[in-house]
Amino acid sequence: MSTIAPDYVKTDMGSIQIAPEVIEIIAGLATVEVQGVAGMSGGLAGGIAELLGRKNLSKGVKVEVGQREAAIDVSIIIEYGNRIPEVASAIQQNVKHAIESMTGLSVVEVNVHIHDVHFKQADKPVEEETAAAGRVK
Repeated sequence: MSTIAPDYVKTDMGSIQIAPEVIEIIAGLATVEVQGVAGMSGGLAGGIAELLGRKNLSKGVKVEVGQREAAIDVSIIIEYGNRIPEVASAIQQNVKHAIESMTGLSVVEVNVHIHDVHFKQADKPVEEETAAAGRVK
């Protein structure tokens, strides 16, 4: 994951620098807030997309940050049954808004990479759960 450190912003009181990792976390949080996103993707490892939990939000994000602008790449796993263009558009809007409102940087692009589709597992029937609980006792 390559990032470019931004220049310092000078103010009357001193300088302000936002670490690229902070922008990655903001982008990751804004991404998983979107309905239809199963999680962040750590990339393709051995041909299988790795689904990352909420603790690893920045792992599926790559940022390039300048003094006033940022470009973001997010890699996700989408939940089955959602319209990919709609989810991707919502991610782009949410990430752009979050970064611009929190940092003051202008987001010039948000690229969304869908690495996999997540299928929800069917719930176990109640009879199986009670039978399994009876064996444990």
